Amino acid sequence: MPLKPGKWTEPRTHRDNPLELAAHVRDRDVLGNVRRALDAGEVLLAFQPVMQARDARKVAFYEGLIRVLDATGRVIPAAQFMAEAEQNELGRKLDCQALRMGLKALKTYPNLRLSVNMSARSIGYRPWRQILNRALKQTPHLGERLILEISESSAMTVPEIVAGFMADQQKTGISFALDEFGSGPTSVKYLKDFYFDAVKIDGQFTVGIHDNADSQVATAALMSVARTFDMFTIGSRIEDPADAQYLTSLGIDCLQGYLFGAPTVRPPWLPQPKSRLFG
Repeated sequence: MPLKPGKWTEPRTHRDNPLELAAHVRDRDVLGNVRRALDAGEVLLAFQPVMQARDARKVAFYEGLIRVLDATGRVIPAAQFMAEAEQNELGRKLDCQALRMGLKALKTYPNLRLSVNMSARSIGYRPWRQILNRALKQTPHLGERLILEISESSAMTVPEIVAGFMADQQKTGISFALDEFGSGPTSVKYLKDFYFDAVKIDGQFTVGIHDNADSQVATAALMSVARTFDMFTIGSRIEDPADAQYLTSLGIDCLQGYLFGAPTVRPPWLPQPKSRLFG
């Protein structure tokens, strides 16, 4: 029977629990929350180290990961909005903000080398290109410390445009990394045409690789393809020391994951908060 005007319209399961109701309403409008956060500047860049495999004490570079905050100051999980946002202008605006914050960090800390994620669709987005071009013009050699990271699925939506953009940027010194390598339909033909300097092997192959024969074969094949095109290899989602050891024995160049450090908005080059115990 239809509800009468003025009657409570939320599912009965949320009626008696205000916290559940608030969470339900919040999750129902995640994209709206993301838009409001962008407008209010409630976004941060978290930094995760990418380590040299042969000497895991040395950082090769950091990856800058955008973090969007809701009205309570909590991080909205990227999995809740990123795939849908990437299909429209909201994704372009997120890319703009991530690039803006990444370039600011590179300008402020001259010893920093940083990768920033982007969608292939942002290549044709004028504001994104303006942010990049302005920074490269204002700060000589800044591009030599910037890595632009594009997922395999995104790159393959417009491969010719991606290849052309990468060719144009070679003179600026920018490096390019192919994220989620092995997860999508990238063909050898396109790898030949692209200008990727590095590939991140998708976590579906690296997680538990030390005792998974299928993952071992697949990863070895992906690494062989990468070497054929002179691309560095990065193992992602590394949490188990045994996985790190196995990938290193395969000859992987770099490793990234919670084993070496979680993404943090307080990276080592920033002043750290004082301990409450010792003041």
